[in-house]
Amino acid sequence: MNCIINGVCDLFAPPTQCAAITLAAVAFVAGVLATCIVCRLCRGCGCKSGKAQSRQGARPQQAPRRVEQPFEKRKPHPAPADGSVEIYVGNLSYDMTEDQLRAEFEAFGKVNSTRLVMNRFNGKSKGFGFIQMPNRDEAERACAAINDKEIMGRRVKCNEAKNLI
Repeated sequence: MNCIINGVCDLFAPPTQCAAITLAAVAFVAGVLATCIVCRLCRGCGCKSGKAQSRQGARPQQAPRRVEQPFEKRKPHPAPADGSVEIYVGNLSYDMTEDQLRAEFEAFGKVNSTRLVMNRFNGKSKGFGFIQMPNRDEAERACAAINDKEIMGRRVKCNEAKNLI
């Protein structure tokens, strides 16, 4: 036993230090390879316990693949069929209501409808909305007057909505 210990100690002596480092590196690489091989054999069946199945010809079970659904684009809001003008209003205060938005635009003419876009999860405003006005001249005047106007502490952006249909 002393002979083996003395032999190992001699490997780490200064003249043979390079051989000892080489031996340690080879042992490390061999250990990693052995671990990889064992892991492949044991986990090849797909079981989580690490033990291979004992059935002959058993195919490895794979987790069911999740089929990725393509991203569905939301259909854009259609252009008004009655010939009215739809106006986009952005950078609104999150506290603004549809009635307050309607009041801002009714100062310039008739408003058919107002629609604030809401977050579907918490029901709060997303900070933009749409106005429909039947007369194009009134809509253009209202948009020019309200664009860059400060309403409820926010500079509002206003322009004709771009219907992408």
